Amino acid sequence: MNMAIVYLKNKQTGITYAYENVAYWDKKKQQSRAKRTLIGKVDPETGEIIPTRKYTKPQEALPIAAKTGPVPMTTVQRSFFGATYLLDEIGRETGVEADLKACFPDQYKKILSIAYFLILEENNSLSRFSHWQRLHIHPFGEDIPSQRSSELFQSIEEKERMAFFKKQGRRRLEKEYWAFDVTSISSYSEALNQVKSGKNKENDRLPQINLALLFGEESGLPFYYRKLPGNITDVMTVKLLMHEFEVMGYRKVNVVLDRGFYSKKNIDELYKNHQKFMIGVRLGLNYVKDVLEEEREKLQLWANLKTQFGVYGLGRTIEWEYEQERPYKGDVLKDTRRAYLLLYYSPQKAANDQMEMNEYLTSLHRDLKEGICREYRAKDYTKYFEVEETPKRGRRITPREEVMQKEARNYGYFALLTNEVKDPDEALALYRSKDIVEKAFGNLKERLNFRRMQVSSELSLNGKLFVEFIALIYLSYVKKKMQEAKLFEQWTLQGLLDELDAVERFEAPGHGRVLGEITRKQMAIYEALGVTPPSL
Repeated sequence: MNMAIVYLKNKQTGITYAYENVAYWDKKKQQSRAKRTLIGKVDPETGEIIPTRKYTKPQEALPIAAKTGPVPMTTVQRSFFGATYLLDEIGRETGVEADLKACFPDQYKKILSIAYFLILEENNSLSRFSHWQRLHIHPFGEDIPSQRSSELFQSIEEKERMAFFKKQGRRRLEKEYWAFDVTSISSYSEALNQVKSGKNKENDRLPQINLALLFGEESGLPFYYRKLPGNITDVMTVKLLMHEFEVMGYRKVNVVLDRGFYSKKNIDELYKNHQKFMIGVRLGLNYVKDVLEEEREKLQLWANLKTQFGVYGLGRTIEWEYEQERPYKGDVLKDTRRAYLLLYYSPQKAANDQMEMNEYLTSLHRDLKEGICREYRAKDYTKYFEVEETPKRGRRITPREEVMQKEARNYGYFALLTNEVKDPDEALALYRSKDIVEKAFGNLKERLNFRRMQVSSELSLNGKLFVEFIALIYLSYVKKKMQEAKLFEQWTLQGLLDELDAVERFEAPGHGRVLGEITRKQMAIYEALGVTPPSL
């Protein structure tokens, strides 16, 4: 007989139990068997076993004379296999595994194992990896203690990282639009060079860095990110983005940008680099106001209704006043470029805009009545209200109705600028694809436990960001497939991964590997995700 300790996690309670597993040979059935005895619970912090009852490890048996017959087993292992198998298959399908192996030949298995852990153990810190890996089949196959994971993060160099981005980008190059956006990530470490105070989109008081992320509109997969200092605004990132496209060999790139990236310099830069683009624009811009006033009545006609989105839309060809500074000549080249201005009106957006403005005006009026002045609203108090102080009547607050009426005219309207897509329907569908970037940021911060960075050096930060990014590719693939197969009607993302994680693989030297039972439900999930169910 041979004894080993196996660990099994109760999916409902989250408690991991340790069992004494004694393997023996059943002469009657002529096969290996195992007997399990509960030892205790596993402490989630230390990984130590807390006995549930008095337990004494059996004394080693005295040597006995060898007998003829089957050779006794030396080690036995039963591990969770179903979810990591899914990730293995996704890695092959997306080329992530092959690209990592090409760029990080000595480290790619460690990178994948940590990425798998981040995906399957939602919101858990890396200190739990040692416990997790004992129970799961994973690419590296061994423990990666905290010290080793820190060394791994620090060993991930910029050259190899950019090579990976280049390989991944080429797999989808020229096949789809790329959505691009920037988010802020707070940090507890002010020792990092790029951690700066800036305008945080989540109203955190912590210093931050900004993270720019590039996603494929059709594939739903990220393939590039860039770390930015926390005080760099969206408008300043486009020139750097264009430069890195050039470095990575991306020529015919189509990008979808949020309104926060709009500036004349940025549009000129996009034209200069011959980039196809689509970007949200403010209604207050002079050329947008002029076209909107000309088309306002026509815009809401039935002929311009886009039933797919429940909005009205039309397009106009305009001339962009292009400018390019030429330092070598000391002048500015001026020319025109063709562009398309797409105008939209949404009745639902109009109702929301009015409701939001009413709430804002009410809060401004309340502040004025109570004598409160909030600095960030200072200009709006006088923009929307006239305040008079009289000795007899006290403070008199009068709304500036002409200003309110002027703004109300634009409730429900929005506009896009592009240099390629003429059709308002197609353009809106592409522009809304940028929502996948916003959702990806949510995945990155929430599920991957990256809302607050707790690394102490630039090298560790760069390395951890990269491994988190690899995990995000896998998560995005699963979510995309779940949406296509309408699996979210039956499963949450975590619930689906847990269901597959229950599939086990049993290993016994001399007897090979045995795959645990796969239920019909599990088979259906694999097939819906486009993955062949596991078999041995």
